[in-house]
Amino acid sequence: MSEGTVTESVHTQLDRELLRQVYRSMILSRTLESKLSSLYKAGKVVGGVYLGLGQEAVSASLGTLLKRGHDIFSPLIRDQAGRIAFEEDLLDATRTHLGSVKGPMRGRDGNVHRGRPREGMPAMISHLGTGLSFVAGMLLARRLRGQLAGVVGGISIGDGATSTGSFHEGLNMAAVEKLPLVVVVTDNQFAYSTPRERQFACKSLVDRAIGYGVTGHEIDGTDLVGCVKGMAEAVGNARKGGGAQLVVARLLRLCGHGEHDDASYVPAELRESSLGRDCLEVGKEQLLSAGMVTTAELEQWQLEAAEKVQTAVAIAQKESGPDPYQADWRSTSTPGMQA
Repeated sequence: MSEGTVTESVHTQLDRELLRQVYRSMILSRTLESKLSSLYKAGKVVGGVYLGLGQEAVSASLGTLLKRGHDIFSPLIRDQAGRIAFEEDLLDATRTHLGSVKGPMRGRDGNVHRGRPREGMPAMISHLGTGLSFVAGMLLARRLRGQLAGVVGGISIGDGATSTGSFHEGLNMAAVEKLPLVVVVTDNQFAYSTPRERQFACKSLVDRAIGYGVTGHEIDGTDLVGCVKGMAEAVGNARKGGGAQLVVARLLRLCGHGEHDDASYVPAELRESSLGRDCLEVGKEQLLSAGMVTTAELEQWQLEAAEKVQTAVAIAQKESGPDPYQADWRSTSTPGMQA
């Protein structure tokens, strides 16, 4: 076998393992979110439940390509797949949604507002564009401490967040400072219920990249293989010193803004378009047709995901919430919350 053939074979094997890893995170995310939806409808979850249906390929691709304990990943409300790929414990998700005092937020804040900053996962900020400035600041802090070598910061936002001042300020700073920041914009056609044409006038949000002096990438968010390849290029560029990267993924949110929203404002023709494809179904067909997975393996992954989710939910349901008379409610002075 020639050297070129060996290299190609190794590359294919790496692609195979990466794609399988991403898809398993997608399956586990969809299974967990289905359970969280059921718990919400049964009145077991206080507050809202926000699902990432249709956005798992984008999210899991980013989370898989970042290294827990080394890189920074700032997830948004539809990034359960990315959280799982970034090795978030399922108990962090179930405990936070069910208000357990043993969760990462100790039962004080709910649902998607959870994180472990010391492990490179800041808690989500509801002012969604602000996360970009926050991660850029974390990267800059590491540079000042001499700890930025080989580090990448990944931030996930939606199309609506690109209209905020924080998006402009954060991306502009990241570009000027040449920070290894990967900004993933999941363009799911609506900022809650506001359509794209009422948000921005450019044809594609990737057109904004050149204005900031960053590298732009545009991917089909329903295409598993395309998501992994596009994200790998962006993360690789950032890790090698290529500066900030802007990745725009086009797709359609396959659910409402939250479980309280029926998404009746989404036109039927948009649901039936290519943007409305389910990335899990597309990914399954891609992996099966390429011989990267078998039907038996897929069934086993589903069974394992269901078992993991059921175990995590059962544990969290038995745990108590915080006692307002005993809990230490301080947050800003918590030791070890550095970037």
